[in-house]
Amino acid sequence: MPRARAKTRAATRADATAYLAKAAEFLRAAQDSFELGNRTAATGNAVHAGIAASDALSAALAGSVSQGDHADAPSHLDAIGGDGKIAARQLRQLLPLKTQAEYDPRPVSVTDARRAVSAAGRLVALAERVISRRGGDR
Repeated sequence: MPRARAKTRAATRADATAYLAKAAEFLRAAQDSFELGNRTAATGNAVHAGIAASDALSAALAGSVSQGDHADAPSHLDAIGGDGKIAARQLRQLLPLKTQAEYDPRPVSVTDARRAVSAAGRLVALAERVISRRGGDR
């Protein structure tokens, strides 16, 4: 059975800029945590950075953001095309780590934490480029 289309809500240029600011803050926390050896915090913050960066991109490119289940966000990004598809790939790397970082008692490996911080960094950088190129408009 095909998956229902993701729910979205309207988002403005100001929203895109606000999401990007949150993404940058979460990314910095992820990087700092990783440097301190706090792999769980690094991964959790990286996931949140990726989600916020994805919302920034969606707001800037489509004037809407995915609403509800985070698992629907990559499909919304894919539907945007171009940079949205690139972002969707990065977000798909991050989302499976959310549950492990936030709820699972198992520790996050150094490899998973490093991958998460890297994927989040790529997403935030992409959002920064898109929003600066568009002036955050939409």
